[in-house]
Amino acid sequence: MKLLMKNVDMICVSTREGRISPLKFRLPDERGGHSVVKIDRVLKRDEQKIAGNRMLVYTVQSLINNIETVYEMKYEVATCKWYISKL
Repeated sequence: MKLLMKNVDMICVSTREGRISPLKFRLPDERGGHSVVKIDRVLKRDEQKIAGNRMLVYTVQSLINNIETVYEMKYEVATCKWYISKL
């Protein structure tokens, strides 16, 4: 997996208990455009502290360019920002 840590626009849902699940995100590409990626499955949820910042880490699976891809998304709780961290 390649380390990216790129900021993305995310659409997610949350339960009444506050559990967040990502649905799809918009990733900027090299040409200045955007590509939308639908998250097919959340494989694992975890919580980490990175440099004192609380992060929710999601290992997810999507179909990208007709290839089933497993990658990692991170949600920074203090700033409410989403990142694609490993691809």
